[in-house]
Amino acid sequence: MSLLGRIGFAIRAKLNALLNRTSDPSAELDYSYEELRDELQRVTRGIADVTTQKKRLEIHRRRLRENVEKYDGQAREAMRQDRDDLARRALEKKQTHVEQITDLTDQIDSLQETQDRLVGKRAELSSQIEQFRTRKETMKARYEAAEASARVSEAFTGVGDTMADVNRSIERATERTERMEARAAALEELEESGQLESALEEGDDIDRELDRISNERAVEYELETLREEMEADEQAAETAD
Repeated sequence: MSLLGRIGFAIRAKLNALLNRTSDPSAELDYSYEELRDELQRVTRGIADVTTQKKRLEIHRRRLRENVEKYDGQAREAMRQDRDDLARRALEKKQTHVEQITDLTDQIDSLQETQDRLVGKRAELSSQIEQFRTRKETMKARYEAAEASARVSEAFTGVGDTMADVNRSIERATERTERMEARAAALEELEESGQLESALEEGDDIDRELDRISNERAVEYELETLREEMEADEQAAETAD
């Protein structure tokens, strides 16, 4: 599996795990986006490490080449002085460095290929991340719009229940108002026909009659009391005589 394939698989696995949770999809998308950006940073650091290693080998190769030139010069100078032994030693060192340079060149070329491949993968990953960012923002906008629509629908549902209660209250108030209006109209009709006044007067006559009877009873009670007191006084006086 390629690097991007492994990255994509890991991201999908994490995204699926996150989506199975009861959490905010917008936060999940942002989290996945940050994971992609972290992966891009890791690839960038990998490229930097490979490039650093390649540069280190290039510096070492340059020093070896300088030594090759130095040993070559020493060999030539020894030959001019008829010192074949010194020339042979210089050429042996030169040959050793040439072999090292060959090995380093192979390693540098391999690192360069790795660097080029990682740079290409980084560019591809960066493009995918940018595409994901666009899709992420689109999905977030759709989710927020759907969430807002759901809130509005819930609000309308709540308003519907409230309006039902309000309508019932209005109906009860209307019924009470109609009863009061009917009562007022009936009283007005009785008043206009004189029946209300007669009914009121009849009520006053009854009250007066009841008051009269009550007063007569009170007077009779007091008379009876006085009569008993006077009889008691007379009996007391006769007894004294």
